[in-house]
Amino acid sequence: MANIPALEQMNQILHILFIFLPFLWAIGILPPPDALFLWAMEQVLEFGLGGSSMSTHLRLLIMFIISAGTAVTSYFIPSTVGMVFFMTGLGFLLSLNLSEMGFAFKHSVVRHRVRNKSEALPSGSEKQLTWKECLFYIIILVLALLESVLLHHFACCSQISKISPQAIVGYILMILLLILWILREIQSVYIFGIFQNPLYPKDVQTVTLFIEKQARLMKIGVARRILLNLVSPFAMIAFLSLDSSLQGLYSVSVSIGFTRAFRMVWQNTENALLEIVIVSAVHLLTSGIDMWWNRSLNTGIRLLLVGIIRDRLIQFVSKLQFAVAILLTSWTEKKRRKSTTTLCILNIVFSPFVLLFIVFSTLLSSPLLPLFTLPLFLVGFPRPVQSWPGVVGTTACMCADTVYYYQMIPSLTTALQSAMVAGSLGILLPGSHYLGRFQDRLIWIMILEHGYTYCSINIKGLELQETSCHTAEARRVDEVFEDAFEQEDNAKISINGHIGNVLTPCTVLPVKLYSDARNVLSGIIDSQDNLREFKGDLVKVLVWILVQYCSRKSSMQENVHKTEKEKASVVILPDLNTSPQTKSSEDTVSLNSETLDDWSDDILGDEPTTKKINEVKDQLKFLQSINLPLPGSVESHLFGDQSIGKVSENSLYKAVLLGYPAVDKGKQEDMSYIPLMEFSSHSHLLSLPDEWKSNCLPNHKIREMSLLFPEDWYQFVLQHLEYFPLKENVPNVLEEIAKDRVLKDFYVHTVMTCYFSLFGVENMNPSPGHILRVYSGVLPWSLALDWLTEKPELFQLALKAFRYTLKLMIDKASLGPIEDFKELTNCLKEYESDWYIGLVSDEKWKEAVLQEKPYLFSLGYDHNMEVYTGRVLTLQELLIQVGKLNAEAVRGQWANLSWELLYATNDDEERYSIQAHPLLLRNLTVQAADPPLGYPIYSSKPLYIHLY
Repeated sequence: MANIPALEQMNQILHILFIFLPFLWAIGILPPPDALFLWAMEQVLEFGLGGSSMSTHLRLLIMFIISAGTAVTSYFIPSTVGMVFFMTGLGFLLSLNLSEMGFAFKHSVVRHRVRNKSEALPSGSEKQLTWKECLFYIIILVLALLESVLLHHFACCSQISKISPQAIVGYILMILLLILWILREIQSVYIFGIFQNPLYPKDVQTVTLFIEKQARLMKIGVARRILLNLVSPFAMIAFLSLDSSLQGLYSVSVSIGFTRAFRMVWQNTENALLEIVIVSAVHLLTSGIDMWWNRSLNTGIRLLLVGIIRDRLIQFVSKLQFAVAILLTSWTEKKRRKSTTTLCILNIVFSPFVLLFIVFSTLLSSPLLPLFTLPLFLVGFPRPVQSWPGVVGTTACMCADTVYYYQMIPSLTTALQSAMVAGSLGILLPGSHYLGRFQDRLIWIMILEHGYTYCSINIKGLELQETSCHTAEARRVDEVFEDAFEQEDNAKISINGHIGNVLTPCTVLPVKLYSDARNVLSGIIDSQDNLREFKGDLVKVLVWILVQYCSRKSSMQENVHKTEKEKASVVILPDLNTSPQTKSSEDTVSLNSETLDDWSDDILGDEPTTKKINEVKDQLKFLQSINLPLPGSVESHLFGDQSIGKVSENSLYKAVLLGYPAVDKGKQEDMSYIPLMEFSSHSHLLSLPDEWKSNCLPNHKIREMSLLFPEDWYQFVLQHLEYFPLKENVPNVLEEIAKDRVLKDFYVHTVMTCYFSLFGVENMNPSPGHILRVYSGVLPWSLALDWLTEKPELFQLALKAFRYTLKLMIDKASLGPIEDFKELTNCLKEYESDWYIGLVSDEKWKEAVLQEKPYLFSLGYDHNMEVYTGRVLTLQELLIQVGKLNAEAVRGQWANLSWELLYATNDDEERYSIQAHPLLLRNLTVQAADPPLGYPIYSSKPLYIHLY
């Protein structure tokens, strides 16, 4: 075989390269096969076929195959009109979010088929495909096809000149590009990221004021979106359809170039407009010059080359900014100057080689890797835009604070949609990163995919428990946003004072979320006057909660009985043991009453942790498994030989027994009974459950504590009930029940026993430590403790009453005393409907956040300050500040994180590369990486936002 010099030279080069492969692999420059494969598909799909990076690897593979098939098919079409028709139609369809549209269409069909059973279908957050959207896409597709075919058939291929139809369309595109650029820049707080935008609202603190001031910009944003989604694509299709290069049938370059061009028109309209304007301008300027650009390349390939150059140029500038930022901070900061002086000098001396590394990483579209985030640069291996393997949103370091991010995501997505439509976030490119800030929350947003009228994003939530490094960088983020958004209205146009920072402020978003306020309760919870009033208020709150509970329960049972009576042909008195039991609305709280050591005044924690008692668990399971009697009802199944439906006088007496000593079951016939005439005929509607009527305290103790019972309040509560099973003659019935002495004795016994259980042996003013422990579910020892803990439902009601009373005490100290019973009732109703008052660690707390309760309250203890604290979460629409991050800085730091932990195996928690860096936001960037290398506490699945 003849020797070929080129092959021999290549053979020598490869022999040398193979020697270095182990070294390249060891330092993390040689890419793993999966990363290389996904990177190659992304590059070909984006620059060769006109697509976009995809949100999942499976979508990327499917879209790559379909797009490649489209380019190959267009090569074999024998007609230029047919080729234009095919490329225009497929370019539009492939730019849509077809998978989500398919799922939405499938759900719509299923819901239509089972319209009468819609409640059985999952009520997920899937967007329904409306007929308006389908009609919109069909109209756009038909118009695009008609325009491209008609223009190509009747007006194509005229002689090249400055007044040809294609040149005229090029002029129009130049004007459109200029208008769209201006309209986009004025939507953000900075123009070019440097100059303060005079049209952007200044010093806005409230949502209402911001929306009012931004109304003009929103109207401009709507005009921009119309130009971007409707006018620009049709103008670009006209330009492409009139191109003479389309006459070249069976040409690989024409098939690839124009398949990409017709796809880019819809997939990434802004970049496509820029590329066509550049090609058109160059064509007009060099139309009379015989050069390689005009002679050898068709318009499709020119657009492809311009697209690659545009992308690589943006990457080069971002990488250069990243490298300069590392060099400057290594030299200017005193803490780093001593250790990095040598490296800085070497970078200056060998700056051509540093630039060569930057250029090489730019050409490969791979991250610029600063070793240990020092000014020592390498070229990272090529990897896809997502940077991490695995499915987006499947891993996160979940904790108690995760729920706050879950709650805010729907509202944040809606706000992001408005900002993206208006152009406030700039050009939406896959791989772009944004950072949002509100109070102690940091929200990391990444663009995964972009197409015609949709965008896919991933939202991550960073930890709320701030470390020293986290705090230092968060403070710098606050400074950057304050300088941008909190300027006075009469302030002159200023320049961004944080140009070197990787974060550039963009806009603020109105989002519905919880604001977190923590107050010191010194002077309130330790005031003897407040504690004395607390005891009296607790009895009133107990009465109100128990009456409301019995009223609601009776109403529910009455509705059940009415339904059963409508279906039953024979009416039989219900069995006492078949009454339905409603579950408690609160979680079961752990108790610890085994020792008195838990009852010192030493506060062991912010929220004392308590042990579960197996007895309470067993009792709860037992009560849930048996059928308890309907409170106040009369037995129909009697003991002995009594038959169903026969009601004896003794059984009526049994329904109202209270406060008598325990009697053996065999001696029940010898018990004394309360005279029947003292029991109202409607009292059973508000009667307490039978198991709550047993006595556990000495008679003298009951009599002593009964003096504390507020009879006037009891009468008021009964006469102003809202939930009552009867609908006729309600005032008279309630008045009759209020006069029932036996029913009142029931409530006196239950309320005062609960009261005694909550305060323990000594009936003295509680201490702040006592209140915190009981609030947390740890009750003091008393004779009634076991009696209460054996009744989980009653225990939860008593605990809720205690917590309501504490909140009432704080409100009275802050807002003033309660004037009358009506105001007190309104206050308790507000607690019931608008508040969750409990512990942050409760599951019900998380449920309340997800259900968007307007207010949440928790009591705690700060060990550092040694003070009692109250935490209040308030749901309201507030402003989140959002800025754009340098994407190459993020990719570079993530590449270093991967290299340092996986290749250098440096897992030191205090390593240099994780320390605070206010300019690069290094600690926050590491947190935002996917686990196990990063540790975000929340990560969403790909969220698809509609941009119209």
